[in-house]
Amino acid sequence: MRLEVTCLDRVGVAKDILTVLERYSINLVSIDAMTKGRLYLQFAEVPFDILKELMPQIRKVESVHDVRTVAIMPSEQERYALKTLLKTLPDGVFSLDAKGAIRFVNESALFMLGMQEHEVLDESLNHWVQGFNFSRWLGESQVHGQTARVHIGNDEYLAEMLPIELPEDEQHSLLAGAVITLKTPDRVGKQFNALQRRYKGFENVLAVSDKLQDVVKQAQRMAQLDAPLLITGETGTGKEMMARACHDASMRREKPFVAINCAAIPDSAVEEELFGYVTNGKLMKHGFFEEAKGGTVFLDEVAEMSNAAQIKLLRLLQDGSFRRVGGEDDIRPDIRIICSTQENLAKRCQEGKFREDLYYRIHVLCFHLPALRERRSDIMPLAEMFLEHYSQQLSCPIKRISTKCRNFLLAYAWPGNVRQLKNAIFRAVSMWDGVANELTIEQLRLPSYEEGQGYFEGDFDGSLDQAMKKFESSLLRRLYPSYPSTRQLAKKLGVSHTAIANKLREYGINKAKS
Repeated sequence: MRLEVTCLDRVGVAKDILTVLERYSINLVSIDAMTKGRLYLQFAEVPFDILKELMPQIRKVESVHDVRTVAIMPSEQERYALKTLLKTLPDGVFSLDAKGAIRFVNESALFMLGMQEHEVLDESLNHWVQGFNFSRWLGESQVHGQTARVHIGNDEYLAEMLPIELPEDEQHSLLAGAVITLKTPDRVGKQFNALQRRYKGFENVLAVSDKLQDVVKQAQRMAQLDAPLLITGETGTGKEMMARACHDASMRREKPFVAINCAAIPDSAVEEELFGYVTNGKLMKHGFFEEAKGGTVFLDEVAEMSNAAQIKLLRLLQDGSFRRVGGEDDIRPDIRIICSTQENLAKRCQEGKFREDLYYRIHVLCFHLPALRERRSDIMPLAEMFLEHYSQQLSCPIKRISTKCRNFLLAYAWPGNVRQLKNAIFRAVSMWDGVANELTIEQLRLPSYEEGQGYFEGDFDGSLDQAMKKFESSLLRRLYPSYPSTRQLAKKLGVSHTAIANKLREYGINKAKS
């Protein structure tokens, strides 16, 4: 159980809150107070009726504004993110204390040493790494960062040494140890080549607004890392485009990029599609993860993934392997996972709709793509780019946008974001009537839309019953290819399979026609 308490930064407020917990005999597991104006409390699960009493009592504490349950503590997020990042980092990393003894070591470093963790902790790094005296360096009066060539047995590495300093007061700091990173010559060579070459991964991302420029800068840094990446944002904001840009700008750019829409794969087939399957010891199908060997797998709308597939994905992220459905052999595809969602995954964890441990694994690196209405300075450059592209592609003379149309584009809410803008321009150009030589509002044929109210078609004609049937028919035709049985489709829509069968028959929908 975790609570977020929003409050004033008052001395004694934490003590008053703990007094409330004490009255209910609740033992605190941990408390986070890293964010000003917020306290995070973690304790064992309590019955709902007690929680219902507890939260109003905390709200009554002086200076407390609000209290709510949360899925994750900030310290947990940071700890799991750091642990996963170090686990996936191909470079060997050691953390030393002030005397040069090893306090932490990641898996890549243990592989370099050929040792187990318990064999190296509290030992001097110089027992295995020669070519630089770490203890003598840490004993100097002024410890500065160093780079040196070192070796472990017959293997050579580039060592980067950075001191860990803790602030003691405004002018002085205390040496707490150092972080040592070992890179192989091959890894150094790849990084050098990366600096020499100009990647094209983000060249196609048009970013005029400050908001999107900041996001692109984040993405460019994250592209070079091998840790899992989560991209969030509304539908149509360009999550797949950014995922592909990250792949193209990474060290895996020569390997496959496989995009998977988790929402489009039926629950009954998702494991076989992702991981492949074996029947009677014979391989029947390679999964998407095997097809992407050495490259990147993009899981679009990962929130829609079934629980069984989530468990297998968790194992893949934990130890880098998985098993095909019906198989017994472990497969190690060496891939990077990039996920996207338009859902609030933390909230879905709270609701029990998404595994919390998987959320920790995929939320190591993360950036959010803002909606188009939040970055209106990008609207006209995007519209002009799409207009130029489709005018050339379709040999249409429309080359400019009328003033009224510009004002309309800038004022429109764009609930479908960049995808909706792109489709509107394409539709206008492809349906050119040979009269106007500039883009007009009428050619866009965009439905009226009010934020919070949705679409309104001013030229609607017909009864409510006809409109409902039209919507039902359209929805069933779109869903039936992904849920090709009455039981699957009924489960998806939360109705009986008899009702679905009747609707499919009424609208004449079958596999051939859908």
